[in-house]
Amino acid sequence: MKTPFATAQDIESPYAWTRLFVSLILMTIGGSGMYTVAVVLPQIQAEFAVPRGDASLPYMLAMIGFGLGGVMMGRLADRFGVVVPVVIGAVFLGTGFIVAGNAANIWQFSLAQGVLMGFLGCAATFAPLVADTSQWFSRRRGIAIAICMSGNYLAGAVWSPIVQHFIETVGWRQTYIGIGMFCIASMLPLALLVLRRRPPAHSLPAKAPEELSAATAAHFANTASARPLGFSPAALQVLLCIAGVACCVAMSMPQVHIVAYCGDLGFGAARGAEMLSLMLATGIVSRLVSGWISDHIGGLRTLLLGSVLQGVALLGFLFANGVTSLYVVAAMFGLFQGGIVPSYALIVREYFTPKEAGARVGTILMATRFGRALGGWLSGAIFDLTGSYRAAFLNGTAWNLVNVSIVLMLLYRARGGRRLVAAQI
Repeated sequence: MKTPFATAQDIESPYAWTRLFVSLILMTIGGSGMYTVAVVLPQIQAEFAVPRGDASLPYMLAMIGFGLGGVMMGRLADRFGVVVPVVIGAVFLGTGFIVAGNAANIWQFSLAQGVLMGFLGCAATFAPLVADTSQWFSRRRGIAIAICMSGNYLAGAVWSPIVQHFIETVGWRQTYIGIGMFCIASMLPLALLVLRRRPPAHSLPAKAPEELSAATAAHFANTASARPLGFSPAALQVLLCIAGVACCVAMSMPQVHIVAYCGDLGFGAARGAEMLSLMLATGIVSRLVSGWISDHIGGLRTLLLGSVLQGVALLGFLFANGVTSLYVVAAMFGLFQGGIVPSYALIVREYFTPKEAGARVGTILMATRFGRALGGWLSGAIFDLTGSYRAAFLNGTAWNLVNVSIVLMLLYRARGGRRLVAAQI
């Protein structure tokens, strides 16, 4: 028997908020596969006797798998409901941790991270949950998406110190195996008990871009999906994907390498793990604040704001050489860039039709994962080539400028669209 659809009355109901809270928990647990590999990077490099670039390979493969899997899992959610991909993800994420914990070499570890934990695991607890959340809210869609996606950063804030503690007490292998068992035991009951209902078959129309008049909103509800911002839907999606790659190449450099960077500066891996946790904790604040902002100014403007501030914080790392200054810049970086990725999900709901939400959100978030993968590996390769991270920070800043340029162009097109609509009504 098919799971029944909810009704329009369930939009922003107590059940919708309960569902959002459970999605937040699932994303926090599911995000463990993304951040544990950054904390364990020094141990992996030492145990398998590989250079820093090769030790960054598991993270790159995890991000590639995460991105590709997001598209597949998004399509599964569109067709069968979000509970199906989440159950699949729980099983394979836990299995991936256990397999990685028993890996005999860097290639086995990398494949476990990329295929089991990335493609089949973490991917199921990101794009499908974001797309599903967007269909249970209308007036508060921006803040709801931000709360849901905060689980991705909450995962880093929670898991980084936990993993570092258990690495120091029982070793990285036992830590991985224990996390895998916990993921399966906790995620399956939550998904099966709460997420089985489908969103309304005909969800409420997405809000018009930039909160125009009621007449303009009606116009966009009928025409935005045909020629969003004057582009074909495919062309706009490609531009958003390019922007997603660029911003996340920049974003990944501090997030992936802050632990190793602190070790190179002589501050120790534990300090680096604390900075990563702080960075991601302030990212949670940023996502919530950005969600509130996006409900007032729209997804594109929120994306531009976050991208510009992220570039400022990246430049700050070039001048921070002490422990205190690094803590400050790490907190600023998290606070500035946390709202960037959620903006893409909101843009999808503003400019594309709801029935394609899972697939389109998954595709654009896949691009952001590719950016994270490329940035994580590229920063390690630049370090191996130059012997320092200074050039890696400059590389991230250049990619960030690409993202800002694309968003400025899209905003220019959005202003032209508003003038056109105003002339027609």
